[in-house]
Amino acid sequence: MVRGKVQMKRIENATSRQVTFSKRRNGIMKKAYELSVLCDAEVAVIIFSQKGRLYEFSSSSMQKTIERYRENTKEPLISNNSIEMEHHMEHLKEETANIAKKIEILEVSKRKLMGQGIGSCSMNELQEIDSQLEKSLKNIRARKTQLLKDEIERLKAKEKQLLEENERLSEEMFSPKRTGPLSPILAMRRKIGLLIWS
Repeated sequence: MVRGKVQMKRIENATSRQVTFSKRRNGIMKKAYELSVLCDAEVAVIIFSQKGRLYEFSSSSMQKTIERYRENTKEPLISNNSIEMEHHMEHLKEETANIAKKIEILEVSKRKLMGQGIGSCSMNELQEIDSQLEKSLKNIRARKTQLLKDEIERLKAKEKQLLEENERLSEEMFSPKRTGPLSPILAMRRKIGLLIWS
């Protein structure tokens, strides 16, 4: 009797699925054993069922086989890391080169604004430098004007404060209602005032 071709898809019937799992699991274990004996190969098989039950076969020690597997898979991992590191280093080198170019351009522009190295500049370049300088001078003058205005306002406020303080002290010095002793400064100012008026 010819067996029909099995379709590679999940078996929906739970009983049939369990029967197939048991048969094929035993077949895999048998093939692994035969491979290890016939070919003197180190073979390990690990299977988890749908319910999480563990089935395993090892021609020697499962732990040793796993350790050997880990040792043999380290090299590709290191190689991949090395490749990623090389790509990262190349990217950093490109960024460093671009930054260095930008710095060089800025340094050249700075020297030109200071009047250095303009012997090879064209008329358009000189006009652009002149425009930049005019704009810079305009900004500098505006900032200077603002600082001067702020200082004038501060001095005016100080002057007003001093005038108010002077007026208050004058009122205290010449006030007839004052009964307490005068401070040395007020006494001196009153004496001076009496001398002036006498």
